[in-house]
Amino acid sequence: MGRGGAREREYWVYVMANIARTIYVGVTSNLEQRVARHRAGTGSAFTARYGLTRLVYCEVTTNVHAALAREKQLKGWIRARKLALIESANPNWIDLAADWSPEKEPDPSLRSG
Repeated sequence: MGRGGAREREYWVYVMANIARTIYVGVTSNLEQRVARHRAGTGSAFTARYGLTRLVYCEVTTNVHAALAREKQLKGWIRARKLALIESANPNWIDLAADWSPEKEPDPSLRSG
């Protein structure tokens, strides 16, 4: 039996940065939501502390093990190699998520109780 129109789950390896080019490498199955959390200061203590709110690099795969292995690989690289990877795909360090709308909080008036 076929899967019909079912879409495979995606796993993202991504890099967040700030204006000073401090970077953070992470992995997620929901890139838009994860970026929103980093921007809100709840993504990780490191990204909150250093104000890493720009998505400057990302890769996608449908294999969770490949995504986790790639994250580990990138985290093991020296800084210069990570910067070269980012600059090969995004030489101007443009925020790749700049035009994404922030997640909307539920309207408190709609809560029950």
